[in-house]
Amino acid sequence: MAKISAAERALRFFGLGLARLVYRVAASGVENLPPGGFLLLPNHITWVDAIVLLLASPRPIRFIIDEGVYRNRFLHPFLQAGGCIPITSRKAKDAMREAAAKIRAGEIVCLFPEGELSRSGSLLRLRRGYEIIARQAEAPVVPVWLDRLWGSIFSFKGGRFFTKWPKAAPYRVMVAFGKPLPAADADIATVREELLKIGEFCYSQRPILRGHLARACLRGLKRNRFRVAITDGLDNSSLSRGKLLGVALALSRHLKKNCPERRIGIVLPPGKGGVVANLAVILAGKIPVNVNFTSARDSIESAKEQGGLRTIITARQMAKRFEDFPWTPQVLHLDEILPPMKPTILGWWLLGLATPSAILAGLLKLPRVGDRAEALLLFTSGSSGEPKGVVLSHRNILGNVSQFAMMLDARKDDVLLASLPFFHSFGCTVTLWYPLIEGVRTASYPNPLEAGKISDLVERHAVTIMLATPTFLRAYLRKAEPAQLRSLRLLVTGAEKLPDELAKAFEARFGKEVLQGYGLTETSPVASVNLPEPKPKKLGETVQPSNRLGSAGKLLPGMAAEIRDPDTDRKVSLHDTGMLWVRGPNIFEGYLDAPERTPEVLRDGWLKTGDIGRFDEDGFLYIEGRLSRFSKIGGEMVPHETIEQKILSVLEMAEHSERVIAIVGVVDETKGEALVLLSSIDLDLARLRADLAKIGMPNLWIPKMLRRIDAIPVLASGKLDLAGCKALATEIVR
Repeated sequence: MAKISAAERALRFFGLGLARLVYRVAASGVENLPPGGFLLLPNHITWVDAIVLLLASPRPIRFIIDEGVYRNRFLHPFLQAGGCIPITSRKAKDAMREAAAKIRAGEIVCLFPEGELSRSGSLLRLRRGYEIIARQAEAPVVPVWLDRLWGSIFSFKGGRFFTKWPKAAPYRVMVAFGKPLPAADADIATVREELLKIGEFCYSQRPILRGHLARACLRGLKRNRFRVAITDGLDNSSLSRGKLLGVALALSRHLKKNCPERRIGIVLPPGKGGVVANLAVILAGKIPVNVNFTSARDSIESAKEQGGLRTIITARQMAKRFEDFPWTPQVLHLDEILPPMKPTILGWWLLGLATPSAILAGLLKLPRVGDRAEALLLFTSGSSGEPKGVVLSHRNILGNVSQFAMMLDARKDDVLLASLPFFHSFGCTVTLWYPLIEGVRTASYPNPLEAGKISDLVERHAVTIMLATPTFLRAYLRKAEPAQLRSLRLLVTGAEKLPDELAKAFEARFGKEVLQGYGLTETSPVASVNLPEPKPKKLGETVQPSNRLGSAGKLLPGMAAEIRDPDTDRKVSLHDTGMLWVRGPNIFEGYLDAPERTPEVLRDGWLKTGDIGRFDEDGFLYIEGRLSRFSKIGGEMVPHETIEQKILSVLEMAEHSERVIAIVGVVDETKGEALVLLSSIDLDLARLRADLAKIGMPNLWIPKMLRRIDAIPVLASGKLDLAGCKALATEIVR
């Protein structure tokens, strides 16, 4: 073990002693540190990362730092005394040789492999210089993750360093050391994968995840309680955050008294009524089940039976629209039960205004801990069969809300459009629970398909954040005027893959960049998202990439990923294409009453997404398609979505507003599978095949069977109805 100088000992004694007054560092995985020399590779979040690492490490650390910083006249004496190794791009090899020598001498050398501070809190591209040092030193590499520093005054959250008030004193930080990797195995894909896994471990320890959704909503609504919480786009009426809490509390007492069952169904569109109903059910200590009222009757019956629903909250107007709906024995109409409660609502509103959150939560007997207990029940869209009940815990919802909030970093004047139905996982978490907890104002509209009226709403209320699906974007292309969407600063799509041509067409018409996200009901639902690219402050300045066309963005904080072989589940590089597996606090607890189904997709906390994907070196996720949307023909994986895009391109219909074709795989005795092209427009198959061959499409990918149908089956969300398409395609080969 190398000796340290008297100056360094003095610096460590006084400097770290002072740092301990500011930071409380919890270190994990210290037992993973090798006894000899090694290379330490941390993520880089703040200007004080080195100090935090020194507080967590039982041994001294030599840091490789930029020479410009090293030569700073104020910092140089301390950095020199600390034994830091300066590096420049012109003399990088000299610094690398010195670092390798220190490691061979038994010391810990630390290099921040991103090479710069993260401006978004997410992991940047890893630079390859560390590989040279590790090979020269013939020493292991130890990844390490610094957690909870994003948002501190030394981080760039809010678009600035330093000019922020500290969130807490002392400031609590977690540092986790990973297991050492041999130098030969520590390529950038492996190191990134390990860093994300350690980051996921750290995030999973955050106290917020053990909380209860009702208490989180209560705290959120108590902040800025006189501000508008929601504006209803149908009648332009609004509810303040304080009044919303008062109405929900009054209704929750009614539910607690009159509904003994655990789960309560809700059949309401996005709007004040839907928000009040969901919040009241949670405050009553029960589980809301937003029923997909656009589904087929047998799917609704299935969801009702699986959830054990005995009561449904709705409105008289909804009941009239769905007269043959399979209602439960007890139906509560909000427009009938709330008016007589006005005195009670007034009382709860005044109590909510005057009483501190902790005391009010105690009076209501709201649990402090929710953690892995069921918070709400959603059902999958049933695109490939019977809908499955997805159990989401308090940990899942609170985790996904906090993850999304970190990525989005909403402003005080933001207005979020809430038009996606609450039975849709994206609409449920992001446009219902996220605004309640984080204090973001919403403007609601009950039908996402009415693009013209929503465009008026966006213009009238200066909506800044819109969440949609590609299907709905096509409607805006036809019905919205550019001036109506001028206020938007963030437009995110999910639920289905965003075609590049649609994104380009939307930006060309409205001047708004479309940012693709990715998620599943089982991921609560957001797993990754693109963010607006920061604008350079001066000419020629490079910025850290935060979105990439064609990708689904970067993983949310606290999520880890693996890519595995779809057939064998063998782990491969993150940069290879294969089955995407993810892990994080937002991964669901399992399917409802389906012990045989859950292990098929959930193993040791890892979710088998069913999607084929890969990551690039900057960490952007590319989804190539659902495994169910691939065919295995002649031993080759053939992607249906890619073929559809090629066909639309050849037909010059890439920007068409409606779905007019679909590729479906059917059983073929000779090649395993064969492709059937479903089309709602007249096509000449021979000519189409010739045109596809001309653009170089592999012969294996060119469909040989065509079926003309009236309309391509789609679900209410706009996603392709795979089961319906399969049934139509199968008929042609019978």
